[in-house]
Amino acid sequence: MTSPAPDLPPPLTARRRVLLTLRRRRRGSGFWFGLAIEVIWPFVMLFTKLGWSGGERIPRTGGVLIAANHVSSSDPIFDTAFVISHGRMPRFLAKSELWDVPIVRSVLGKGGHIPVYRQSTRATDAYKEAVAALERGEVVVFYPEGTYTADPAGWPMKAKNGIGRIAVMTGVPVIPLANWGTQDFLPRDGKPSPWPRKRVSVVAGPPVDLSAYIGKPRTRTNLDGATAAIMSAVTELVGQVRGETPPAQPYDPASAPTPAGPPQPVAEPPAAS
Repeated sequence: MTSPAPDLPPPLTARRRVLLTLRRRRRGSGFWFGLAIEVIWPFVMLFTKLGWSGGERIPRTGGVLIAANHVSSSDPIFDTAFVISHGRMPRFLAKSELWDVPIVRSVLGKGGHIPVYRQSTRATDAYKEAVAALERGEVVVFYPEGTYTADPAGWPMKAKNGIGRIAVMTGVPVIPLANWGTQDFLPRDGKPSPWPRKRVSVVAGPPVDLSAYIGKPRTRTNLDGATAAIMSAVTELVGQVRGETPPAQPYDPASAPTPAGPPQPVAEPPAAS
């Protein structure tokens, strides 16, 4: 059986990139986050073959939870460009250690992003702040795996059920998002590889159907079920972009903690004949 061809969105045209630069949303970013976007934006638009699709699925108003896979520390850069180009300003959950880094602390703090205090008595603060942001009508971007995937082939791994808890608690739309190619632009060694220009794809899917869980008791079973439904939608999108069938079961780092290498480079589609 042959694998389906990768369903990569076409790269943005030069005209589209110029229009996005001129018309993209700036309101609500805060000074430092806005400045970071201004500085990084040209690199994103000029030094990648960036393509995306599904942005119309992000509601233009109201609270929205975006669940994305995580293959590179550059994912937030491209996800920010994607969200603000479709009329919204994203807020990210990020590890609290980043708030200890000068400049980064200002970008995150003044941009309204949410620190995650892992293995701390303040671990629930992020959950409460994310719920509050969604109730204010914000867009919150969540990487349910909690860190870069450790799956040797780069597939989304088993997620923590924090996103299921937030989704069930708020009842806001949950939009799955697939990142692919970002791991080539910025590999795990932290050394950017902008040339030759890398193919980067960001694809949003339809809202995840969580009707079986919303309004029901927030038991561990229901929260795990909601989380699994969200990650299944994310993984299916990644499979479409890669043109491959995802594994039957997600990689579980708790049962296979051996460090893995970076995901394999994304394959370019064959040239049209």
